[in-house]
Amino acid sequence: MKKRFQLCYGFTALVAVCLLSALIGCAGKQGSSDVAAVVDGHKIYRSELEKYYTNQTAGSDQQPSGEQAASLRLNILRELIDNEILMRRAEKLGLLATDDEVNRKLSEIKSPFTSEQFAARLTEKKITEEDFKRDIRRSLTVDKVLNKEVTSKINVSDQDISTYYNTHKSEFNFIEPQYHLAQIFVTPEPNPQLRNQNNKAQNEPEARKKIQMVLNRLDSGDDFGTLAMNFSEDTETATNGGDLGFTPESALRNTDPTTKDAVMNLKPGQYTSVITVMNPATKQLIGFRIVKLVAKEPAGQREFSDPRVQQAVRAQLRDRREQLLKAAYYEVLRDQAKVENYYAQGIIDSNGTAQ
Repeated sequence: MKKRFQLCYGFTALVAVCLLSALIGCAGKQGSSDVAAVVDGHKIYRSELEKYYTNQTAGSDQQPSGEQAASLRLNILRELIDNEILMRRAEKLGLLATDDEVNRKLSEIKSPFTSEQFAARLTEKKITEEDFKRDIRRSLTVDKVLNKEVTSKINVSDQDISTYYNTHKSEFNFIEPQYHLAQIFVTPEPNPQLRNQNNKAQNEPEARKKIQMVLNRLDSGDDFGTLAMNFSEDTETATNGGDLGFTPESALRNTDPTTKDAVMNLKPGQYTSVITVMNPATKQLIGFRIVKLVAKEPAGQREFSDPRVQQAVRAQLRDRREQLLKAAYYEVLRDQAKVENYYAQGIIDSNGTAQ
C-alpha cells in the first residue's frame, strides 16, 4: 500500500511539473504578445516597432499592406535589434551618449526652426520630443561605438594607394571631360524610406515652395552639401551631401536639354536655378532639382603624382574597408548576442499571415 502511494505520489508530482511547465510556456508566449523582440534581456516593445513603422510610412498616399507591410516591419525591427546590440556593447565600453551630448545635438537640430515649427514636425512624424531624444541618444551612441571599434582602426597606407592606382590605372584615364556634380532634388510625393530630418513635400505646390526655399538659402550663403543632407529627397545622394560623382560630357549631353544647358554654362562652385524635371514619355512632373558643378576635369590620364588622385583613391579604399568591417562587426556582435525575435517567429507560425 505504501509502495502504491509512492507510485501515485510520483505520478501526481510528474503531472504537476508538466502542467507547471505548460503554464510557464503559455505565459511566456502570452507575455511576448506586446514584445517584438528581446536582446540580451532588454525588450523591444511592439509599440516601439509600430511607432517607427508609422513614422516611415507617414505622408505616403499608398500605405503598405499584407506581406509588404510585414516585410517593412521586419526590416525596421532588424535595425532596432542591431541598435540594441550596439547599445549593450556601448554600456560595456562606457560609450553611452551623455545627456549633454544629446541636448547639444537636439539644440543643433532645432536651431533652424521656431518652437512651433519643430513641434509641428514631431506631430507630423507622430513622435514626442522624448522619442526624438531617445533616437538621438541611440544614434550618437552607435556612432561612438563604431568609431572606436571600427573607423578608428582603419589604416590606408601609401603603398595601398600606389598598388590600387597601378592596378586600376585605366580608371584614371578620362577619354572625355568629366563633370563632378551634386544635386538637391525635391519631389511632389514623399518617399517613406527617406529619413532626413526635414519636411517632405506632399504635392506639387509644396514641392515648388520647398525647392525655392532651398534656393533662397543657397543664395544666402548656406552650404550646398548640408542643405542636400537636410532637404534633398533623392535617397541615393542625400546622405552624402547630394554628390553625384563624375559624369562624362557625353552622358551630360544626352540628359534633358534644360539640365544640360544649365550645367554646361556653370563654372566650378556655381549652381543652377531651379530645374523642372519631367518624365519624357508621359510628360508628367517628376520633381525639381538644383545642380551644382563641383569641378570639371579635362580629358586625359590622371597621374599618380596628382594629389587629387591620391585623395580619391584613399577615400575609396577607406570607404570600402569601413563598409566591410562594419558588416563583419555587426555579424560578430549578432553571434554573441542572445536575440529572441517574437515578431518574426509569429510570422513563421502563422505561415505569413500575421502582421
